[in-house]
Amino acid sequence: MKEIKWGLVFIVAIIVWMVIEKATGLHGEHIQYHAVFSNVFAIVAIVIFIFALRDIRRAQPEGPVTWLKLFLAGVKISVVIAVLSPPTQFLIHSVISPEFFPNMREYAITSGMMSETRANEYFSLVAYMFQSAVFAFGMGVITSAVIAFFLKRK
Repeated sequence: MKEIKWGLVFIVAIIVWMVIEKATGLHGEHIQYHAVFSNVFAIVAIVIFIFALRDIRRAQPEGPVTWLKLFLAGVKISVVIAVLSPPTQFLIHSVISPEFFPNMREYAITSGMMSETRANEYFSLVAYMFQSAVFAFGMGVITSAVIAFFLKRK
C-alpha cells in the first residue's frame, strides 16, 4: 500500500530532521532558535505529501482521479504517521536526543516563557507523544485536502 510507504517516508524524514537539529545544537547550545528552525520542517512535510499524492495519482489508470480519492489517500497517510508518531517520539527523546526535554525546560523557565510547573508538563515525553500524533493527523488532513485539490485529474 502506497499510503504506508509514504507514512514511513515521513517518519524517516522526522528522524533525520531530529538528528540534524541535534547536530546543529538546536537541542543544546542553540536551543533558543529551536522553535524557529523546527517550523521549517513544515516545508519538508508538504513536499513529502505532494510527492506521495502524485505517486498515488500516477498509479491510477488513465482517467479521472477525484479530489476525494486523493484526499482519502492523504488521510490514510496521516493515520500511519499519527500511529507511528508516539513510538517515534520515544526513539527521538530516549536515543537520539535525551537531553532535549531538560534543556528545553530550563530554557523555557529561565527565559520567562513558562513557569516551572507548565514547562515540566509541556516538555515531557507523554505530552510530545500526544501532541505529535494529534498534530500529525490534523495537519496531514488539512495538507491532503489542499494538495488533492491541485492534483485531481478530470
